Amino acid sequence: MSFEPFAMERWQSTWENRVRYNLSESGVHPLSVAELLSLAGQTLDAVAGHRLGYPQSNGSEPLRTAIATLYPGATAENVLVTNGSAEANFCAFWQLAQAGDRVAIVLPTYMQTWGLARTFGAQIAPIWLREELGWQPDLTEVDLAIAPGTKLVIVTNPNNPTGAILSDEATGRIVRRAAEAGAWLLSDEVYQGAEREAGPTPSLWGRGERVLVTNGLSKAYGLPGLRIGWCVAPPALIAELWARKDYTTIGPSVISDWLATRALEPGVRLKILARTRSILRTNWPVLERWLASQGDQLRFRAPDAGAICYARYRSSINSSALAERLRRDRDVLVVPGDQFGMDHFIRFGFGPVLTDLEAALARVADLLRSLD
Repeated sequence: MSFEPFAMERWQSTWENRVRYNLSESGVHPLSVAELLSLAGQTLDAVAGHRLGYPQSNGSEPLRTAIATLYPGATAENVLVTNGSAEANFCAFWQLAQAGDRVAIVLPTYMQTWGLARTFGAQIAPIWLREELGWQPDLTEVDLAIAPGTKLVIVTNPNNPTGAILSDEATGRIVRRAAEAGAWLLSDEVYQGAEREAGPTPSLWGRGERVLVTNGLSKAYGLPGLRIGWCVAPPALIAELWARKDYTTIGPSVISDWLATRALEPGVRLKILARTRSILRTNWPVLERWLASQGDQLRFRAPDAGAICYARYRSSINSSALAERLRRDRDVLVVPGDQFGMDHFIRFGFGPVLTDLEAALARVADLLRSLD
């Protein structure tokens, strides 16, 4: 087994807490513990009383029940709580794909599953989202990629890095082809609820007997520090994934489990998502005007969801080299497109505090002018 380094995660984890302005994050600026407790009508005393013992390793019954209510027909037996959606994706891939298996992946994407496919020795069949199609796939390519014998199909919807939501036609074709191939369909839905205008993106849960969904509190909820994610799947598969989790992190923290349960109380959840939408709707016009002000230097499509915009730039400089110059010379962190397999793109995050976003964009503009 060869190992594929996770370039984007290494880039972010190395620098995101060491720069003045972080535009690499794809979620909104996070809630504090005090803010979350206030929304839930709780005080810090409610947290302080928890004993720091071992948790229920697959997630407490109240938390799994709260998650299950988000997926019609699901119960707590359909849910595995994980340390972030990344662990959910890892356990799912570990269970469902082996060396030599054909894995169809919608690209560009958060490159964790692509890297896992490379590491595990799977055969990757790419389904590229096309810029000229508004970041939708060519349906002919969908048919070719999800061929008979495909073991696993992976989508991230809403998409990272483009912020696009798959059309009903594209979603339907992917679901149908996966079912015809007898493949498992893994739908990473961590940006669901962070739509700028439309309502929540429909989940693929319930669209077939071999569908599993991953999600978490990091992006739409602004709670990445809780490290709470989940997988929703048929109970037999959940049991297999839980067995694999015994080899990874064992369980979530007691405090995170309890706080996540509070966050997913119906009234609290609606308040958190309303906060996220408010940040997106306030910050996006600022980034949109800034992008437009750069003339032909940058080309972009407005994102449907997530605090991210994937912009093509005109300069000939390599995207990682450009991102490094921004970090080193302007103290601003962005994600270079070549970390998604696409050079000459930059992923801008627009979820920071508004004054920080404006200051960071001014520094980016200054560097872009220097390139000219």
